[in-house]
Amino acid sequence: MDKRTFLKLSGMAGAGLMVAPWLGCQTSGDDKTLLNGKEPDSDGHEVWGSEAFVLPALTFGMDALEPAIDAETMAIHHGKHHAGYVGKLNAAVAGRAKGIDDDLISLLKGVDPEDAAVRNNGGGHFNHTLYWEVLAPGGASEPQGALAAHIATDLGGTEALKTAFAKAGAQQFGSGWAWLSLDDAGRLFVSSTPNQDNPLMGRCVEKSGTPLLGMDVWEHAYYLNYQNRRTDYIEAFMSRVNWNAVGARYDAAQSRVNTST
Repeated sequence: MDKRTFLKLSGMAGAGLMVAPWLGCQTSGDDKTLLNGKEPDSDGHEVWGSEAFVLPALTFGMDALEPAIDAETMAIHHGKHHAGYVGKLNAAVAGRAKGIDDDLISLLKGVDPEDAAVRNNGGGHFNHTLYWEVLAPGGASEPQGALAAHIATDLGGTEALKTAFAKAGAQQFGSGWAWLSLDDAGRLFVSSTPNQDNPLMGRCVEKSGTPLLGMDVWEHAYYLNYQNRRTDYIEAFMSRVNWNAVGARYDAAQSRVNTST
């Protein structure tokens, strides 16, 4: 497949021929910032609005991760693929009644495995938002502090984690993700999921938990630069992980575990 053909197919497949408009410059620190307003239905019940979710702006330039991840891949990945998930998620939830919680995390935790529109597009939105966060340039190049200590206890240390994580990504058949997560008992684990599933989706995955680090192994994440060399992309990805961002997610997840026990 030549580069021009790949670009054309990437735009069509990722955005579904529909790219969501730029709706704001919200970042991903608290996932509830991904929610934008509430609308009542005819009976006064809260429902999801038609623009409930927005595409978060990148906090760095498209070329900030080069040479590991090139600017052209970044532009397509964020502006077409991620934007496409946001637009189709909004279309999927518009008019649906809300539960007690009204954030993306709650939506994914309760998603029905048969609800393909929310499962695929809600997962795509959450997964990519996390991806941009943990790939932010700068920050620690290795796990630090409490996270590093916990990795040593549960996974055998940083190098063992990196090996297991790379293996999870390399061996994921077809499209999917590799994850480092914290389960509800406070244990770290490495896993992989197909398509846009993630460990939040307790009804869809073998092992559930709170994602701390996620690596996209769909071809759109790396094909322009690495073609079919997924292992080269995985190595490059690991060289750009911002472990300060992963550590912040760990601290928040661990705090919730401690509060619930």
